[in-house]
Amino acid sequence: MKKRKKMIIWILVVLSVILVGGYFAIGNYFYDMAINAHTSKSFLTGNNDSKKQKTLSKKEKERKEQNEAFMAQVKPTASYVTSSDKLKLKLYAADYIQKSKTNKGAIVVHGYGGQSSDMASWTRHFYNKGYNVVTPDLRGHGKSQGDYIGMGWDDRKDMLLWINTITQRDPQAEIVLLGVSMGGATVMNTSGEKLPSNVKAIVEDCGYTSTGDVFTYQLKQLFGLPKFPVLYAANTMTEIRAGYNIFKSSAIKQVAKSKTPMLFIHGDKDTFVPFKMLEPLYNAAKVEKEKLVVHGAGHGESEKINPDLYWSHVWNFVGKYMS
Repeated sequence: MKKRKKMIIWILVVLSVILVGGYFAIGNYFYDMAINAHTSKSFLTGNNDSKKQKTLSKKEKERKEQNEAFMAQVKPTASYVTSSDKLKLKLYAADYIQKSKTNKGAIVVHGYGGQSSDMASWTRHFYNKGYNVVTPDLRGHGKSQGDYIGMGWDDRKDMLLWINTITQRDPQAEIVLLGVSMGGATVMNTSGEKLPSNVKAIVEDCGYTSTGDVFTYQLKQLFGLPKFPVLYAANTMTEIRAGYNIFKSSAIKQVAKSKTPMLFIHGDKDTFVPFKMLEPLYNAAKVEKEKLVVHGAGHGESEKINPDLYWSHVWNFVGKYMS
């Protein structure tokens, strides 16, 4: 009887070790794939939006040429801030300052796996409209320090530092925040923080309701895997290695707390951050708000597919709140 009990105990111990080990192995694998800033993000090439035809239309060619000319002609200065958390990360931004004094400022934020130079078109439009433009590299991206991708959550704290950089330079500055994809989530997460009155409007383009929601969707879409236990295991590793909780990273909850007017933009053919996320985000906002649906646009493509429509809506919306 004693031998049988011992055997059962040993079997249970072995099974427990296997289960716990498997749990952490799964969590570590998906952490490295999605959150680790230093690993390949090859899975991004598997999303349907990246498989669209690569032939550029005449208008898209003109846009690309204009962006390249702008980047060649207008040289930014390098700006740096140090993150307010215990990591004390050195964070970089390309700072495009007008030759003539202006109170208008914009912070434009790139998406997952990107960097400030990816925002050339948005930077160009704001700069040519007379704005000083700050384009940060989010933590773990480009020239900014960081070993993990914050999914727009820890990045919201860094955005407060960039806002402060502008207001210190010009206490009368009027600021617009604009972000695309993870950048959209970043500005939405920022919207729920205590912002100075200098921040007049926010434009989010194809951001997601929450990190948990978008990862749950991607697990099913790309890998056919369930939320439990995979995402819970990944969250455990994210808390251990990055120090934040995927399930607390909620743009929709931050939007609900916002006091800043907001424009929501999404392409109706987005299959990476699904178009269906637009409506709950828009409905959560209790501020002055508008939404723009760009027909035929996949993920992050709205500004490229229909720039005239895109920018007319942006300027009409932003213009209501700038002096």
